[in-house]
Amino acid sequence: MSGMRHNGPIALMFHALVVGFVLAPLVVICLVAFTPANTLTLPTAQFSLRWFTAVFAHPDFVASFVNSLWVAAIAATIAVVLAVAAGLALDRYDFRGRAALNALFLSPLMIPHLVLGVALLRLFALLGATGSFLWLTAGHIVVVTPYVLRLVLAALSGLDRSAEQAAVTLGASSWIVFRRITVPMILPGISGGWLLAFINSFDELTMSIFITSPATVTLPVRMYMYATESIDPMMAAVSALMIAVTAVAMLLLDRIFGLDKILIGQG
Repeated sequence: MSGMRHNGPIALMFHALVVGFVLAPLVVICLVAFTPANTLTLPTAQFSLRWFTAVFAHPDFVASFVNSLWVAAIAATIAVVLAVAAGLALDRYDFRGRAALNALFLSPLMIPHLVLGVALLRLFALLGATGSFLWLTAGHIVVVTPYVLRLVLAALSGLDRSAEQAAVTLGASSWIVFRRITVPMILPGISGGWLLAFINSFDELTMSIFITSPATVTLPVRMYMYATESIDPMMAAVSALMIAVTAVAMLLLDRIFGLDKILIGQG
């Protein structure tokens, strides 16, 4: 009853307005993507897949979409490996520099991506590595690793280590304990971290603008470049596809780990 008093009609109305305000632009973009007209107009008299067909017939957008998928998948996978190793060290060992190491891994969350992009551009230029798919992926790894680390630490903090201790008592090696017991028990955090890293890498624009090359342009960067030249419903179609990819990933994230747990882990 106390929860009902705290969430009265005014509070519910306010929450509904906030949700509507956030979702309204996304709904408009998705509706405009189905227009048969040559301009960004609503309402539309009929719906068409014309602009979605145009997207898949545009070689630059297709190549950028593939680049984004590869970069996001590789960056998320390497970030998981780094985050699991760092998470185990930070959660289970007390050593000199532990707080500094934790701050180092989480520092990309506090640095604006604009600043990070300029810094990485300068670093890669000094190394002579500009325009490389490898270094573009490295930049994305820097950005997404903190998200994975937070979820891995959240999973490790609630882990009951009695099963690990029992396995060690029965003669299991450290590798077997890690592979057969620890990893399965924190798998929701690992899976959720991978998906969250994939989403953030796939949608990353600000930092990517500085370190991409004509051969490694990602989809958000391609959209930005296209929008500077012309704006037509094809931009809405690409945006709708990105919204769909992100929505599917978020649904999987919720099914595997639970968005409420993610919010707690990020807090």
